[in-house]
Amino acid sequence: MQTEATALPEVLLLTPRRFGDARGWFTETFNALRMKEAGIEIDWVQDNHSFSAAKGTLRGLHYQSAPHAQDKLVRCTRGAILDVAVDFREGSPRFGKWVAEELSAENGRQLLIPQGFLHGFVTLTPDVEVQYKCSDFYAPDCDGAVRWDDPEIGIDWGLDGTQPVLSDKDQAAPLLKDAGRPFRFEVKA
Repeated sequence: MQTEATALPEVLLLTPRRFGDARGWFTETFNALRMKEAGIEIDWVQDNHSFSAAKGTLRGLHYQSAPHAQDKLVRCTRGAILDVAVDFREGSPRFGKWVAEELSAENGRQLLIPQGFLHGFVTLTPDVEVQYKCSDFYAPDCDGAVRWDDPEIGIDWGLDGTQPVLSDKDQAAPLLKDAGRPFRFEVKA
């Protein structure tokens, strides 16, 4: 598995190796030993799978706060998405900065998004399936969101002026300046 840091060094882009032959290909999408060798030791407890019918469906920007904060390992298994992570840690020198990576069934890449980061994605094709691992269980009382189009963050979703398909929750999400600050930046020794 190839591991690359993104523009936000805590967010990692992972590319599992694919082994192909005349039948197609095979890949290990998760291997605890390979992750440990790459310095990633996370106990995954929940797998999620979403389907979005329309191109331009946007889900996010979401987070789950303590005591049920989540690391996420995201991959797209059908179609393609632009996957986005935003530093949401109060006191971080990169607070409000974002990174985006295209994940697709074709490229097989995965994005590792740690606790303390907002997460969202927009579908680049119709009929998209996204699967992701979480390091804690879903807890509605810890669930939160920030507006996908917050001008302070300034994410380029690649929508070219078209309005995305949004949930009621995402339409009503607060701006970054009005959202709570459930995460704190900590310098690691």
